[in-house]
Amino acid sequence: MTDAVLRDAQVLWDYMCLDMTPAPADVLVGFGCYDETVPLRVVELWKQGLAPWVVFTGGLGRNTSGLFRVSEAERFAAIAVKAGLPESAILLETRSANSAENFLFTKALLEGRNIPTHKILAVHKPYMERRVYAAAAVYWPQAEFILASPRVTIPEHIRAAQAVGMTEKGVLDTLVGDVQRMELYAQKGYQIPQEVPGPVRAAYERLVEAGYTSQLTR
Repeated sequence: MTDAVLRDAQVLWDYMCLDMTPAPADVLVGFGCYDETVPLRVVELWKQGLAPWVVFTGGLGRNTSGLFRVSEAERFAAIAVKAGLPESAILLETRSANSAENFLFTKALLEGRNIPTHKILAVHKPYMERRVYAAAAVYWPQAEFILASPRVTIPEHIRAAQAVGMTEKGVLDTLVGDVQRMELYAQKGYQIPQEVPGPVRAAYERLVEAGYTSQLTR
């Protein structure tokens, strides 16, 4: 990764991160993905007493079907238990294969157990914060969502991803693809619209020109 690529990636990363302050909620939801620092962040927030329940949501998706043998939710739950989260506080949603299903299946799971869902403290990869926020407004508008991702740098995130089999390019491809989805998915009704500032659009276009395209939706 050249310095120029890192600078452009940082522009996208900063745009996608919302930097919300974690606050008490009815439930913590850890969104499944390749990033195994997500369940550790969930445990950290749970130990702060911010929510009594934890849901890990995720089957196998576009980035994990070739990496993991068990569902994202099960893998994250095992990591969380090892880090000190009691199994009695965990609920699992293991069927979802995309963000829409994460919301819909998790909502149904919690409603089926009569667990309040007025406020959700959601944890995902740092650069998924804006997408989660925008999609929640479509698929779970009744709940207030607070986003709280692992507090890491891009190089730290890449090193953690490489530890589970992702490549540096794969991570950057995914970041670029998720920025593309901010507008594309809003047009399709999957997310509420979010303004994409000019500098973000320019950095995105430079990274596409540089070949970070494998996760683009065509």
